[in-house]
Amino acid sequence: MIEVILDTETTGLSVKEGHRIIEIGCVEIENLIPTKNFFHCYLNPGRKVSESALKVHGYTDEFLSDKKKFKEIGQEFLDFIKDKRIVIHNAEFDLSHLNNELSIAGLEKISNKNVVDTLQIARDKFPGSNVSLDALCKKFRIDNSRRVKHTALIDCELLVKVYVNLLDQKEPSFNLKNSEDNTNKQELINNSNYSKKIVEATEEEILLHKSFLKSKMKKNFF
Repeated sequence: MIEVILDTETTGLSVKEGHRIIEIGCVEIENLIPTKNFFHCYLNPGRKVSESALKVHGYTDEFLSDKKKFKEIGQEFLDFIKDKRIVIHNAEFDLSHLNNELSIAGLEKISNKNVVDTLQIARDKFPGSNVSLDALCKKFRIDNSRRVKHTALIDCELLVKVYVNLLDQKEPSFNLKNSEDNTNKQELINNSNYSKKIVEATEEEILLHKSFLKSKMKKNFF
């Protein structure tokens, strides 16, 4: 199955307050293994970044000023995610912003029917626990030291690993290693150099053993 791990960064929290998307990151995975396909872009939102959002991702108005507008990349983005399941952490947030941008650009909105929300999966799996991306990385012992600021691609890379763990799947490399180890063990078992050697007693040893048993019986009964 082909899926897309998706994340966005924005100028602020609420679409109703006019906040816009400034970064989109998508990492494609097939059967939970990342492929070489990804989609990434920074965007000029046409408005200022809020101070609270700046603290989260660090993208300044000056940095974003020469970037493309969403309408310039909208169709390319839709083509990338077409017919693929979309995996998002806190899907309600990202979808509200994405569909707002798509609506402004006059493009088709994304249906939530083919969207997996890892935040909801984590809430169901760990009720009452902190299920932020950082908290889940800590729970699953995933190195998130690169996540000094929230950036879409890094968050996607981390979410791939979180998603695999939430589904209780082992990373493919481990499966391959286990398979290799099992093969090596079987080869050792089949190898005659490691087989058990049967040693038969000599006639003299058998007579000595019988004599020993006979003496023991006399001692115990007389």
